[in-house]
Amino acid sequence: MSSLYLREDLEAVDAGGRLTLTGPEAKHAATVNRTRPGQTVLIGNGRGLVAAGEVVVATGAELTIEVASVRQEERPAPRITLVQALAKGDRDELAIQAATELGVDRVVPWSASRSVSRWDGAKIAKGRDRWSTIVREASKQSIRAWVPEVGELATTAQIAALTVDADVLVLEPTGDTALTAFTPGERDLILVVGPEGGIAPGELEVLHGAGARIVRLGDTVLRTSTAGPAALAVLNAALGRW
Repeated sequence: MSSLYLREDLEAVDAGGRLTLTGPEAKHAATVNRTRPGQTVLIGNGRGLVAAGEVVVATGAELTIEVASVRQEERPAPRITLVQALAKGDRDELAIQAATELGVDRVVPWSASRSVSRWDGAKIAKGRDRWSTIVREASKQSIRAWVPEVGELATTAQIAALTVDADVLVLEPTGDTALTAFTPGERDLILVVGPEGGIAPGELEVLHGAGARIVRLGDTVLRTSTAGPAALAVLNAALGRW
């Protein structure tokens, strides 16, 4: 299987030409992935453009390919966003990593009232940078043409406001409606997952009052790290992505 490397400044490339990577990405290709001349690899910009070609130079400072083919993938529609509550340990990070591999289009960190982990001050930028790194690497691993966006840290009120432009689905074990009973339309979809202690009643009231649907995945209670990815699998099937 080909490996995917990212060059975010890439705007255009033609088949028959050469395409070069430098810096940390080239070093990673040569020293970690042990990429060698003669192998076929992919280089993309994370925004739908992907070039494939044979490696002609592979050093710690440079990776160059002879471009054999180029494709431009359209952004999937409707888009799926995962609003993931901050969670202790690495459970929120595990959630967005798996969600990226499963095709999520955007992730948004949520400071829920029951979140044990908190992003304050300098931690906000640091946490968002960390999430951006996770989704970037997960996109490369799963060979995705589009790298998910990472939104700003959101409040419950900001999430409730999203119902104006999208179908907001709040995952809650006590929900009366199963997610499998929901039929997606043309509007973008937003999945909301709470922290370890669940979504507080007041937050559920705010979200439901704004027009969000409260849905369940099944009869069991999933961890915050698995609920979002599980829901994504359901939506992927419903949207025909799978």
